[in-house]
Amino acid sequence: MVDFEKMPLIPAIVQDADSGKVLMLAYVNREALRLTMETGTAWFWSRSRKELWNKGATSGNFMHIVKVMVDCDGDTLLYLVHPDGPACHTGNESCFYREYVGE
Repeated sequence: MVDFEKMPLIPAIVQDADSGKVLMLAYVNREALRLTMETGTAWFWSRSRKELWNKGATSGNFMHIVKVMVDCDGDTLLYLVHPDGPACHTGNESCFYREYVGE
């Protein structure tokens, strides 16, 4: 379903399974997706640090997987989660807390 040969990194939208609020967007590779499915918590590939990253390992704000959905093209994932705390490193519930009003 997901073609990591064509796209080694694919976006994963993280959404609160109860409220429906979009919490964050991150990228996954094959190993991150495998670990997510194996452990039941969200794993990503950090593009800046160039390493696997288990969301919550440092902050304690783990994202517990309820379901992983794949889009019709097989190039985007949706993680439905129960979060232990804020998704954003700033302490905000969601990484999407600022409105863009133009340049």
